[in-house]
Amino acid sequence: MCPQGRIGGWRRRKPDKVSLSSTAERHTTPPLSGLVDRLLSHGDFASWLDQLLPGKPVGIGGVWGSACALVSATLTASGRYPLLVICDQTAAMDQLVDAWPLFREAVCGRFPAWDTSLKERVVYDDIFADRLQILKACALPKPNDSHCPEAIFTTIASLLQKVPSKAELDGSTRRIELKKQIDLEQWATWMLDAGMHPTSSVELPGEFALRGGLLDIFSADHLQPYRIETFGDEVTSIRQFDIETQRSLRNVKEVEVTALLPGTAQTESLLDYLPEKTTLLLIEPDHLKNAASDYLARVEGPENHFSYNQLLKRSGDRTLITAETIATSTGSFNLPMQSVERFTGDINRAKQQLDQWAEQAEIELVCSTEAECTRIGEIFADSIARSQNRLHILRGRLHEGFRWEAESGGKHPERIVISSEQLFHREEIRRTARRRLGRAIDSFTDLRKGDLVVHLAHGIGRYLGLETISREHQREEHLKIEFDGGTKIFVPTSRIALVQKYVGGTRGRLRLAKIGGTRWLRQKEAAESAVSDMAVDMLEMQAARKTRQGISFPADSHWQQEFDAAFPYQETPDQLAALSAIKKDMGNARPMDRLLCGDVGFGKTELALRAAFKAVDSGYQVAVLVPTTILAAQHLDTFRNRMAEFPIEIASLSRFSTRKEQTKTLKRMATGEVDIAIGTHRLAQRDVQFQNLGLVVIDEEQRFGVEIKERLKAIRQTVDVMTLTATPIPRTLHLSLLGARDISNLETPPEDRLAVETRVVRFDPELIRRAIDRELNRNGQVFFVHNRVHDIEAVANKLREIVPDATLCIGHGQMPEGQLEQVMVDFIDGKFDILVATTIVESGLDIPNANTIFIDDADRYGLADLHQLRGRVGRAGNRAYCYLLLDPRKHLSPTSSRRLRAIEEFSEMGAGFQIAMRDLEIRGAGNILGTQQSGHIAAVGYELYCQLLEQAVGRLQRQPPQAMCDVDVDLPGEVILPDSYVPDLKSKIDLYRRLVRITTAEDLQDIREEMEDRFGPPPSTASRLLDLALLRIAAALWGIHSIRMEERSIVLHYRDPIRVEQLKKQAELPVRIVDASTAYIPLPAAVTGSEAIFEQVKSLLQAGQLPL
Repeated sequence: MCPQGRIGGWRRRKPDKVSLSSTAERHTTPPLSGLVDRLLSHGDFASWLDQLLPGKPVGIGGVWGSACALVSATLTASGRYPLLVICDQTAAMDQLVDAWPLFREAVCGRFPAWDTSLKERVVYDDIFADRLQILKACALPKPNDSHCPEAIFTTIASLLQKVPSKAELDGSTRRIELKKQIDLEQWATWMLDAGMHPTSSVELPGEFALRGGLLDIFSADHLQPYRIETFGDEVTSIRQFDIETQRSLRNVKEVEVTALLPGTAQTESLLDYLPEKTTLLLIEPDHLKNAASDYLARVEGPENHFSYNQLLKRSGDRTLITAETIATSTGSFNLPMQSVERFTGDINRAKQQLDQWAEQAEIELVCSTEAECTRIGEIFADSIARSQNRLHILRGRLHEGFRWEAESGGKHPERIVISSEQLFHREEIRRTARRRLGRAIDSFTDLRKGDLVVHLAHGIGRYLGLETISREHQREEHLKIEFDGGTKIFVPTSRIALVQKYVGGTRGRLRLAKIGGTRWLRQKEAAESAVSDMAVDMLEMQAARKTRQGISFPADSHWQQEFDAAFPYQETPDQLAALSAIKKDMGNARPMDRLLCGDVGFGKTELALRAAFKAVDSGYQVAVLVPTTILAAQHLDTFRNRMAEFPIEIASLSRFSTRKEQTKTLKRMATGEVDIAIGTHRLAQRDVQFQNLGLVVIDEEQRFGVEIKERLKAIRQTVDVMTLTATPIPRTLHLSLLGARDISNLETPPEDRLAVETRVVRFDPELIRRAIDRELNRNGQVFFVHNRVHDIEAVANKLREIVPDATLCIGHGQMPEGQLEQVMVDFIDGKFDILVATTIVESGLDIPNANTIFIDDADRYGLADLHQLRGRVGRAGNRAYCYLLLDPRKHLSPTSSRRLRAIEEFSEMGAGFQIAMRDLEIRGAGNILGTQQSGHIAAVGYELYCQLLEQAVGRLQRQPPQAMCDVDVDLPGEVILPDSYVPDLKSKIDLYRRLVRITTAEDLQDIREEMEDRFGPPPSTASRLLDLALLRIAAALWGIHSIRMEERSIVLHYRDPIRVEQLKKQAELPVRIVDASTAYIPLPAAVTGSEAIFEQVKSLLQAGQLPL
């Protein structure tokens, strides 16, 4: 049994992972389905079921914690379905959805509430997908397709929100089937009229793209887009494809398309979609009524909502059940259940409590992962409860357990159901896989007219677009580039590798290069010299480290494997690669010094946790050095939560600790009683002693002072060091540095993270009120960042006037330590709705419940600072919002304006790469390589700089040069990707660049298959382009660097006379070698026309080499 997966608004169970041991008891049926059977067979409950009549409200009491899921499952098992379960908050709804698979195998649905007003709703929001899937399942049932799920979990706010009518939904839905007729133009017109967005390349729900006989559609309720291919008017293929690669994933026989937008007129209720026999289960009706009242008091557009009483009327004569912990209505059935007492997290006390329970009860302990099941099995292996087989360890998700009292007569003993989170007093971690939307932006292919580019031979110019040029029986697309004085050159797409997009961070207006001038050569030589010096320094440091003796940590123990596997999320490929490198470093005898780069929320902390655990498991101590007190407190909670089930002592050393506490901690560190010490600069001072230090983890080293950095240099000589930075580095720089620095780069965002909606606005009290109300309506919290202490109280008072019903606290670095700590703790505990703070929240304040942030006077911040602040929200799988507030009376400088446009434009997860690139454009490369290198990057451009660095490192390490097929082919014929075939300019430039760079026939075949998949069968000019790439590969293998026509002969220019002599012997055509670098091949008189000439060259080059 394992936790469910999400399919839009639906929930299904996934198969179990392979576990380290078989501690978790295996079940072919839901592991707690026996409780459903027990409740069904309960005499009083059976009598109560018989009383359920349409239109007659009845109650059930004693419904503690996740027993709500048990009651829901039992009602559906008794035949009362569909069942609509109504909760007061989204968190309560999700907790029941998580617990459902423990009791019932049937599918359940989830119908969440919109958290935005009608005019703010977007078609790509997962909330819209979830809602639309449920509406379609209930309104448009198909005998061989989806149907209304047994149970639908929702919130009172969601029910109050109106939905489109059944007629509107039905009229907005069409079906495409294999081998049926279709008019693509008519379909495109229908989708356009419905409000869907036509585009050249589909990336978001609500988009479609028509390219010849191909139609790509991304309907709002689809997890992935679909590609429909036709021959004539007949559908020949329907394929689901991946947004990131645009490649097909699987074939299907039919697809249903709903062209409905979230702004469509809302007139009906979800209740109108449900059958009359639907049973309504209201969880804590008093709470529901209060939640409805609070929601309607804050919400915009009351005309788009029902009142609570209207909702009750629309329920009609359906069966209505109220579930409460303590029944208030007469005639209610009371479950013989109680709540489970709270635990402190102490393992020994937990063991004692379970043994005490086991004297008279059966215990069901629910763990969220297989590894956790294994670990808990080990912890309680010697317990009385386990030895008497009264403790059963199950895999699943349970928020809050319950105790079911024994029945008189001894037929059923007492049953206690509890979760591992309750047992170890940990916060529950919930992550839901979501649709991956949008493709990563490649700064180097995203060329627009007017962009600056670097021509490797001539220098910096301005890109003016693509032009098709015909000359001497040739037709090819060229990049038009302007240089100083208006001089223009045309670069054929076959030589596109000569051109790079300029990113450099120069200040002021950049001078274009002069064709034939010497300035460009001087700049290039200076950059080459600088990168060579830098590469020498880095390699010397690396060589010195290799000579020192460090700690060689042993291979992973069983505990380490369990700890790694207990991570409740799926690791990204980048995390796995980085983890492998870290463990390899720790296993080597030389000291580790690894830099771990990754955007906000990409999983750096988890890798630090695993490295720290490995060190402690091997008998060593760990120091975690962080730049701020807030971050120290956050890491302390994270480490303790993650390692709660292991006997590891973790302590903190920061301003939040009293002098007495610090003295005690220092003594325990010196005697080895503390395994992991987390602290600020205090941890790096000279009076700090460790008994057996093995690993130092440094978070954001660039934020420490010179003295601390010098101390860290000394530490690096003896122990393993791992440095974390949230300033991401572009992949090209990462690859360039690989040979000279141990570096890992996390580029892949986790599955559940949503882009943060980012808006640049003038300070507007009405907008602020609406945004805060929206967050409070979903029971969330708000950050308001104001970075001036002297008037922060005035700003707080202004907010109190704007939202008088919200609670507010203030936090800044000048507050006394104890007071600041209490403010943060209270905010984390949910005692305040809004935290007004300075940028102390920038590092480390990780509060999943806070998903709206305001940054006051946003024009005062750097781009990286804004990105870091924005990263404080969006960590709970909910849509997050970032408002960059500007003074209404203030005029923005051009630099500030560009910076704010950049942060607004790059709002996707993983945007740190684009942020770093735009930061280079705005203020230089000091953050990435140091200020001394910024001038060289500005002079030659970022991409060329990276190439020079990579070449310098390769030369110093005596690495062979990279294989390249740099062959100039000048033959008659038309070699272009027509706009009718590849209409998207970005995709076209990307394909041109990739075709020039490929070095193997396998790579070329992959591109050929991709083009056929994405754009359909290639026209003759595109096929010629692919054949031309294969010619270059074959020519490079013969050592040929140029092929051209001269009158009636093919002329080859080459570097390897021996290989050409071999070609001469094997070729069917006569090859006349003129000198050491040139050969002529006269063409037969019968060979005329570009196609025949091309075939002759193919025939020549394939002689004894490779099939073309």
